[in-house]
Amino acid sequence: MTGSDIAGLIAAGVFAILVALLAVPVLKLGKVFDELRLAVRELSDGTSPLLEEVTTTVASTNAQLQKVDGITNNVSDATANVTALSSLAATVLGGPLIKVAAFTHGVRSAVNARSGGTGRRSR
Repeated sequence: MTGSDIAGLIAAGVFAILVALLAVPVLKLGKVFDELRLAVRELSDGTSPLLEEVTTTVASTNAQLQKVDGITNNVSDATANVTALSSLAATVLGGPLIKVAAFTHGVRSAVNARSGGTGRRSR
């Protein structure tokens, strides 16, 4: 065995030790990738039912909002009807009431004037 053969054997041994030392992190990295794959699978399996539940909730909320929209339209119509009714009542009853009030004021003023009063109350 010559010096070059011994140097070759030493280099091969060092290379084998280096490969063995580098194999440990590669094996650990493989385990990390396996755990990551399992975590992604569990996340995917947990997300599907959650998305279905969210879809159901959104559909239910949409149905409730449509009901609320109908109620809001009915309240708006009722408000318009009450406004029209109060305007009609003010027109129908307001004019004659003002005339009656003016008439009674005139009668009271005439009665007070006849009885010698000034027609006005003293303060």
